[in-house]
Amino acid sequence: MKAKSKPQNAIIAPMKERKIDFVMIWVDGADGKWLEKKNKFLPKDQQIDTRDNRYRDWENLKFWFRGVEKYAPWVNRVYFVTDDQRPAWLNYDYEKLVYVSHKDFIPEQYLPTFSSHPIELNLHRIKGLGEQFVYFNDDMFLTNLVRPEDFFRHGLPRDYAAETRIIGTEKLFSNIILNNMILLNERYGRRDFIKKNWRKFLSPRYPRGMKNNFLGLITNAKRRNFLGFRDYHFPAAFLKSSFERLWQEASEWLDETSRSKFRTANDVNQYVVRYFQYVNGLYSPKNVFKGAALFQLDENSGEKVAQAAQAIVSKKYKMICINDGFARDFEAAKDAINRAFETALPGKSKFEI
Repeated sequence: MKAKSKPQNAIIAPMKERKIDFVMIWVDGADGKWLEKKNKFLPKDQQIDTRDNRYRDWENLKFWFRGVEKYAPWVNRVYFVTDDQRPAWLNYDYEKLVYVSHKDFIPEQYLPTFSSHPIELNLHRIKGLGEQFVYFNDDMFLTNLVRPEDFFRHGLPRDYAAETRIIGTEKLFSNIILNNMILLNERYGRRDFIKKNWRKFLSPRYPRGMKNNFLGLITNAKRRNFLGFRDYHFPAAFLKSSFERLWQEASEWLDETSRSKFRTANDVNQYVVRYFQYVNGLYSPKNVFKGAALFQLDENSGEKVAQAAQAIVSKKYKMICINDGFARDFEAAKDAINRAFETALPGKSKFEI
C-alpha cells in the first residue's frame, strides 16, 4: 500500500499566452547497440511488456518533422528525445531542434529504460523546456494546419475531461489506467472537482463528453471517487508545472514506475498528469477527436492501411495516429504509409541536412 500524500491547496491561475514547445520520443528498434542493451536487461516475467511492436521503426521519422514544419510553423522548439540514437539525416544545428538523450534529463537511478512511462513522467526535467508543451509519440503525425489554439487556450491545455468506466481488452494497459485512478482518488474527490469546475465539466465544447458527464452527474451524484476518464492516443497538451506538482504529491508512485525497465502492471503513465490537470481545473474544454483520426493497425489491417494512406494524402484531418498493434505484413504496410507521406510531404524540411 502506497502512503497517501495530501495535494497542495493552491490552484494555478490561467496564464498569459506563452510560446509552445513540442516534445517527441523516439526509438530505433533495429539499432544493434540498443538491442544488445535491451536484451541484457530483458526479463522473463510475463507481467512485463516487451513486445517487439513497441520498438519497430516505420522509417517515417523525417515525415514527422516535415509535418511539423509545414503545419505548425509557429512552434517554438522541438525537443527530440532518444536513447543516444542520432539519425544521420537530422540537422542538429537547426535552431528549432533540441536533441535530448535520456541521460540528459532522466535521473541516473532510472536508467537505462525501455519503457515509455519513465521517459514521459520525467519530461519536466528537460533543460529549457517551456511551461506549455505538446507531447507526441512517434506514431502521431500532423497532416494539416494546426494553430496554437488547438492545444492551448488562455494559457491552459485544451482537453476532453469526459468521465467513463475503465473498459479495456488489454489486461496490462487496463491495470495501468486503474493505477492512475487509484493515485487520483487517494488525493482528490469527485464531488469537489465537479463543484469547482462544473462549467468545464458540462461544457458544450465536447457534446458527447458533456452528455456522458451530465448522465453520470444525475445517476451518480453522490459518488465520491472517479471511475475513469475517456482516453485518447493523440498529441496531448501539458503544463510543465503539472509534472512538477504531481511529483511533489505522488513521488512514491512516479518513482516506482520510473524504476521499471519495461512496462509492468504496477505502472502509472502520463495519462495521470492529464487527470491531474482535470481535477485542478487546469484545462480548457475541447473535442480532441474533432479533426483527428486513429488508425489501429493489427493482424487484419489492410483496409486500415489504405485508409491511413488516403488520410495523409487528402489532408482530411489535422492530425492522425498510426498505431502499430502488430500490423500484418509489416513491410508492405510501411511502404504504403511512407509512399503516402512522400506524396503529401515531398520536400526536405529544415530539420533535415
